[in-house]
Formats: sequence, structure tokens, C-alpha cells
Amino acid sequence: MPYLQLDVNGHHPVADKKRLAKQLGETYARLMSVDIRRISIAIREVGEGGVWRMVDGEPVEVSVLMCDIRRGRSAELRLEVAKALCRDCIDVLGLREDRLNVEFTQHSGDEMYHPTLGGYSPEWSEGEDPPVNA
Repeated sequence: MPYLQLDVNGHHPVADKKRLAKQLGETYARLMSVDIRRISIAIREVGEGGVWRMVDGEPVEVSVLMCDIRRGRSAELRLEVAKALCRDCIDVLGLREDRLNVEFTQHSGDEMYHPTLGGYSPEWSEGEDPPVNA
């Protein structure tokens, strides 16, 4: 943890997915003040017609970025992070902003285990985050 999972329709070149994984990791680590080695990123190509949302009463293909994070981050910080991660997805993969959602799920540190980093993640504490818009 954190775990970022982007579900997209269609297919993208491996080089673009690698570039996006690097960008998402750097963006997330910078804004959330976390060790970049703790971040796992999955870019799942579910194929044409694999991810849908209703828009004006009709299903349209969309993308969803799920972010499993440590509990405690402010709504303002999560909004800043969501906007920045969306920009990365738009810039690298050309995803449509109006067809991209970001969803956060929050967990305590003892629900995130990293064997190579000493076990459970530490609990989040106030003061760990930089000021919003820093």
C-alpha cells in the first residue's frame, strides 16, 4: 500500500504504461509524502467494452483509477492527488477527463504488509502531509 489500479478499455503500448506507472508513482509519493517503494501500480487493460458508466441514460466506456491508501488523509489533499493523477493519465495515455473517475479506499497501516520494508506500514499521522497546494 498504497495501491493504484487503473482499469482502462483498449490497449496501450508497454512503454506508455511504464511511463505512466513512473509518473503516477512520483506524483503520488510527492503529494502524499510517502516512500515511493511502498507504491504498487497496476494498469489493467480490460479490453474494449470492459469498463462502463451511465452518461445521460446511456452506457459509455470509461476508465477508473482506484487508490487504496492509509486512512486519515484530508478530503482536500485527496482532491489534489486525484486531480494530479488524472492529469498524468490524460497526458500519458490520452484518457478523456470526462470519462475518468478516481476512487479512494482507506485502510489502517496494519492492513498493508511490505516484507521488504519491514512488515506493516506505519499508521498515518497528521503532519506527515505537506500543505495542500505546496
